[in-house]
Amino acid sequence: MTKKEIVKAISEHIGLTQLKTKEIVQKTFDAIVETLVSEKRIELRNFGVFEVKKRAARKARNPRTGERVDVAEKYVVTFKPGKEMEERVRQMDEAEQRAAEQRRGDARPEATQTPSQPPGRPAATKPARPPQSEPAASAASYSPQYASESSG
Repeated sequence: MTKKEIVKAISEHIGLTQLKTKEIVQKTFDAIVETLVSEKRIELRNFGVFEVKKRAARKARNPRTGERVDVAEKYVVTFKPGKEMEERVRQMDEAEQRAAEQRRGDARPEATQTPSQPPGRPAATKPARPPQSEPAASAASYSPQYASESSG
């Protein structure tokens, strides 16, 4: 999602013009950056913590040539998500796993799970998998709903 898409979604939701909403969003981002520069930490409740940390100097290797190079120390921004964000992302991951199990045909009813297990997790003992009547979808025809995202 881009900043433009965020602005559009917010403006539609609260009824402000996109121009005014863009100004608010940009001011919010500017305030976060300024706080990081001046205080090196900003905590947004129910969202997470941004923090500036110093990464030590180190030896690295140029992947093309294999030559060793010195990397100077530098400041980096780290982010630690809050509990609410962690939980919602975890739920998304569990829902994706259940959907993948259903696509493979090995999803089982909730009744076969032990009561102490979290929802969506398979039971410790698993019955033999029935033979599939349809061939599995090829990798070329599979299109995941979410692209792999890197943290950072």
